[in-house]
Amino acid sequence: MSSANIFRSGGLVLACLLWLAGCGGSAPPQPQPAPQPQPVEPRGPSPEEIRQRAVNYFLQRAEEAERKGFLTEPAGASAFDHYLRVRQLDPGNTRAASGIQSIVLELVASARDALRRRAFGEVNSFLNRAEELAPGNPLTAEVRAQLARERSRASVNLPEGESVPLPAAQLAARSDAIVELLRNTALRIRREELRVIIVARNDAEGRWVYQQLREAVPGYRVRGDIKLGASPQLLLTQPAREGGQ
Repeated sequence: MSSANIFRSGGLVLACLLWLAGCGGSAPPQPQPAPQPQPVEPRGPSPEEIRQRAVNYFLQRAEEAERKGFLTEPAGASAFDHYLRVRQLDPGNTRAASGIQSIVLELVASARDALRRRAFGEVNSFLNRAEELAPGNPLTAEVRAQLARERSRASVNLPEGESVPLPAAQLAARSDAIVELLRNTALRIRREELRVIIVARNDAEGRWVYQQLREAVPGYRVRGDIKLGASPQLLLTQPAREGGQ
């Protein structure tokens, strides 16, 4: 074989070897990593969702307080306070409007009951709270008119008797002078076995006067009544005789 043929044969063999090396010896392609999902930022509640959650929360608190009888007290935790917060968040909320109306009806009913018991101070207190919640409510105005008539009737129907004036300023201050006046009057009531009508400006004032009379004569039952009037005084009367004599 000539050198040229040997060279061509050798070149062919080398080319085949290089081709085989390229086919069988190359590394298989590496799998590409899957793309990682991008983190999704958590979406917070919208302002409207926050507002609605607050409305529902205060409605639940209001209805719970109403069931427990906490209509207008304690301050900040009463049914009315919670309903008021609902109305601030949602002025047209019908549940809040209905709840406030229910509270007003409860207060008016309590005022009527106190009026039947002639507890005029309690009547006024209930009506004042009802008017704070619903100014101009016709039911409140109706009961207040009844209260005025009953107070007028109570003043007119005072019995005849000796009047012991109670100075208004001293009475309001619960002064030592008024306490001494009540003590001396109580001693006379016991000595002469008198009845007493306490005329006071409100129930609390009348009860305080009666308490002073009782404490001045321990063990003695002071007989009398409390009526409301603009001029505080004690009316001393003789007890009714048995058999109308």
